[in-house]
Amino acid sequence: MDFIMPDFADPGMWISLLTLCFLEIVLGIDNIIFISIVVDKLPKEKQRSARNLGLGMAMLFRVLLLLSINWIISLKDPIVTIPSIFEKGGDPLGLSVKDLILIAGGIFLIVKSTLEIHHKLQVDDEAGKTKQMKAKSFANIILQIVLVDAVFSFDSILTAVGLVENVLIMITAVIVSIGIMMLFAGPVTRIINKQPSLQMLALSFLVVIGVVLIAGGFHQEVSKSIIYSCLGFSLIVEFLNIRLRKQQHNVQLRDADKINEM
Repeated sequence: MDFIMPDFADPGMWISLLTLCFLEIVLGIDNIIFISIVVDKLPKEKQRSARNLGLGMAMLFRVLLLLSINWIISLKDPIVTIPSIFEKGGDPLGLSVKDLILIAGGIFLIVKSTLEIHHKLQVDDEAGKTKQMKAKSFANIILQIVLVDAVFSFDSILTAVGLVENVLIMITAVIVSIGIMMLFAGPVTRIINKQPSLQMLALSFLVVIGVVLIAGGFHQEVSKSIIYSCLGFSLIVEFLNIRLRKQQHNVQLRDADKINEM
């Protein structure tokens, strides 16, 4: 890995930069979804600052990791060995610091998303309980975002390492992609939090991402392109359902108006 100033006259450099920006945005989708879910517990006036602070810290994490890229690569060396759990009589499985971080992060995502699903399915008879659930402290939300940022940053940087050798190009791609995500995080948050069914879909997706992280930690690769394709298909179906429900609601309103006029 080198820190040489990239040649901006080289078309190959721009192709690498655009490819990395696209990759960072795609890999940042799950980060945006998580941030959108957790900041919903804050008062409206604090949600934007929490989103920007969360994404800003994600950018800081990734830039710092890139500046210490050689150390990050060394984290792929096994530090513990466990018996094979996927193949009887197979070779022992060596786990590195990176693997342990992915496993811990995956468990955190699964537990957090499952608890959020449970809370959303719960029906509280007392309005005070609902308000209490929403009244999460700003520091608590930021701490959760920091933990997830750290896990997603490791995953994102280690993926980018195999594509580009120039660290400055990687840093530029991270800054550009996070800037784009900051622009669209607000609309994404409003869309997700406005529709309860989209919230459930987003939380279910985070559970799947948690499983993928754990599988990656145990050296069981799961195609992320398949995961994101399934998410895209599910979103298209859900948007069609939302549009259908809206049309049915409008029809019911028109029918009610006609009955009242009679």
